[in-house]
Amino acid sequence: MRSDEVGLNCGITIPVIGLGTYSSDNDRDTTEKAIRFALKCHMYIFLYLVSMRNPNGLNEGLQMGYRHFDTARIYGSEPAVGNALRMAIEDQIIPREDVFLTSKLWSADHHDPVSALKHTLRRLEMEYIDMYLVHWPLKLKPWACDAVPKEEDFEKQLDMETTWEGMQRCLDMELCRCIGVSNFSSKKIENLLDFASVPPAVNQVEMHPMWRQRRLRESCSKQGIHVSAYSPLGGPGNAWGSTAVVQNPLIKSIALKHKATPAQVALKWGLSRGASVIVKSFDPDRLRENMESLDLKLDEEDLIEIGKLEERKIMRGDFLVNDTTSPYKSLQDLWDYEI
Repeated sequence: MRSDEVGLNCGITIPVIGLGTYSSDNDRDTTEKAIRFALKCHMYIFLYLVSMRNPNGLNEGLQMGYRHFDTARIYGSEPAVGNALRMAIEDQIIPREDVFLTSKLWSADHHDPVSALKHTLRRLEMEYIDMYLVHWPLKLKPWACDAVPKEEDFEKQLDMETTWEGMQRCLDMELCRCIGVSNFSSKKIENLLDFASVPPAVNQVEMHPMWRQRRLRESCSKQGIHVSAYSPLGGPGNAWGSTAVVQNPLIKSIALKHKATPAQVALKWGLSRGASVIVKSFDPDRLRENMESLDLKLDEEDLIEIGKLEERKIMRGDFLVNDTTSPYKSLQDLWDYEI
């Protein structure tokens, strides 16, 4: 196994750095170009949430050596991701088996994960994906199509057991190579394991130096579940994100000490905790900068000081909470007091 990969409980490996490409702008050309650029440097990387905002960003990511592309139906990016990857495979930039492709089950598709994944594969024009994740521990009405649900869109019960049976069928039908979850608390993972025949391989959650997820990481580690960090820089550039991580004085001082950037320090912290990290950028210089975090070495003092930072969750999920129709009446309900 390569040093820039980590093994999963399903028997395959996942790259430890990913290119995150979610954006509300949905520019397909930029996304496709970013993927092709990222692939051409011939290194394994975990790419997350490829959005149509930047097909250019996908091409650039391919040139930089990124290998894992994680999209989702709700982002509207699957066609752009699939097109860029097919072009790269046809141009012999990379063989399909060297690509790690992830998508997610949106909350309105819990009633039929198999059909949802088949639709994803048609949009991607791919025969299979490598990882299929349950996007949120929440079930919406089948017609709900907005990223921010309306009050009438919620189902009162999650029925995760039925959802997971559908996810396992996706695996049995070889539509995907692994299944996992996203935004699950320790308690929700434990509840899932009570009935799952196949455990989740990955739990993809917000994680960065100012939201360190210690309890969740320990819980997942005991169960052999890999934690993958989205927004490892705090989501700067996203409407809901923050620059608090990369602008933090301690992170900046550690970066100065090591002649690195604050982003590299934040990424290396996540890698040092055993997580894979998923970053979003379509800028060639930023793509290189993020990749170079693999070479950075933080000392024990750095890690101790980062561990003292005040914690603050950025993606809180307020839009999934209400007093009437949501199964979650408070953020504490949603995160099981891990917030």
